[in-house]
Amino acid sequence: MKITFIKQTCFIIAIMLSGFSAFAQNGTNKFIRKGNELYQKQLFSDAEANYKKALEQNAQSAVGSYNLGNSLYQQKRYDDARTQYANSLKTADNNHIKSDADYNIGNTFMEAKKWEESIKSYKQALKINPSDEDARYNLAYAQSMLKKQQDNKDKKDNKDKNKDKNKDKNKDKQDKDKDKDKNKDEKNKDQNKDQNKDQNKDKNKDKDQQEQQKPEPQPSKLNKQEAERLLQALSQEEKKLQDKAKKIKGQPVPVEKDW
Repeated sequence: MKITFIKQTCFIIAIMLSGFSAFAQNGTNKFIRKGNELYQKQLFSDAEANYKKALEQNAQSAVGSYNLGNSLYQQKRYDDARTQYANSLKTADNNHIKSDADYNIGNTFMEAKKWEESIKSYKQALKINPSDEDARYNLAYAQSMLKKQQDNKDKKDNKDKNKDKNKDKNKDKQDKDKDKDKNKDEKNKDQNKDQNKDQNKDKNKDKDQQEQQKPEPQPSKLNKQEAERLLQALSQEEKKLQDKAKKIKGQPVPVEKDW
């Protein structure tokens, strides 16, 4: 489990210095003391206001910048807190404050999951104070998280690479299948064409055979009178059929009963 508590050594320094009459008379330190009291009561916004007043009195106060950074950190305003810790690094003449400021800067980066930046800050804190076990622990944690992040990125890159590879492979397969289907359709078309040609040929052949097999008309053996009677009978039969056909056509189409 990561350690993300912030260093508060400057509170102790501020309280110790408050015992001196010169510090008590200093307006900057007065606001810092008030800010510390509010901070201990977890009134971080009010503490912030007092630390800012202290810095208005003395912009070079490393303690004021450091403690303002702590109050901002507690309000989850990590970027603003980092700025104040950086200011304290510029003005501090105490290695203990510098080490703790670097440690807290590492924490602000850790909250943003910026592992490389947090690693750099923890290493800087350990360079100043090699005995800081909190910084050592957080350094190891940040390094493990960075490795995990890189491993996940590599897995994602490989997955995307394989996905693109499979996509290209599927596209090639689809193109081949498409060409194969096209060739198959053309082959089937040619086969159907040949088959139709053969069928037409066979049909014409059958027709020729039927024509050849059709019996030759035989000359009529009927005399003139028989022929006339036959024609008259056929004419009457045809007339009956025509009358019957007309009768059928003249009938209305039946409709379904309306029950």
